[in-house]
Amino acid sequence: MDYLAFIAELHDRLRPRSYLEIGVRSGESLALSRCESIGIDPNFEVREELRSRTSLFRSTSDEYFESLGAGSPFDGMPIDLAFIDGMHLLEFVIKDFANVERYSEGSTVVILDDVLPRSTDEAARDRHTRAWTGDVFKVSEVLASVRPDLSLVLVDTQPTGLLLVHGLDPLNRQLTEHFDDIVRTHIASDPQVVPSEVLTRSRALTPEKALDLPVWDDLRSRRGRHRLTRDRISRLDASSRQSRSFSRKWRRRTPPDRQT
Repeated sequence: MDYLAFIAELHDRLRPRSYLEIGVRSGESLALSRCESIGIDPNFEVREELRSRTSLFRSTSDEYFESLGAGSPFDGMPIDLAFIDGMHLLEFVIKDFANVERYSEGSTVVILDDVLPRSTDEAARDRHTRAWTGDVFKVSEVLASVRPDLSLVLVDTQPTGLLLVHGLDPLNRQLTEHFDDIVRTHIASDPQVVPSEVLTRSRALTPEKALDLPVWDDLRSRRGRHRLTRDRISRLDASSRQSRSFSRKWRRRTPPDRQT
């Protein structure tokens, strides 16, 4: 199953109230949303019809999240569903996930793209192929190690797989606090060492099995128990000053690039 078809099916199952996307490009995935949506990309060229109320931000994700200050993306409503498909380098994916999580709740689902490269060349940090995933495949290992409280669902979609993450905690700062260690431990020069189970997709669920998991109905039923009130946003903001610090430290130097 193509990743866009899978995301469309996931929208149907989750019926999110809010959707945030990092890495918009032509708008193919953003056009799948039927709820209030935000798209972030410094170089978007949307050619698809957007059929929901959508705010587009021509900026990097770092700049966008820093601009929120004590606010939130959806005026107090948590992000129900997010799709991260920005810069195809591990450190940027970790940053994007950590920033999204700040505005999440326990029922939030985050989709990460490009986690199953088809070759070592495709997984290179220094892009030299037309289709490119970079070293995003490492995000599964990082999250499993640093954040064992999260639930991860690896899905064998075409062309380069998806990772679904739920069980988010907006107060958790483990990724921020361990960011330097993550970079030091997991970022390596090319060629990347891609595990055989990644290349063969042996640990990934088929799209059909992933969509049939009962967890999606459960998450939808749990939604809306918390609202990002101004007081709660202030508490979250106070507890995430280090997050903004590391975001500035690793400010994006190149525009997002997506799978083609």
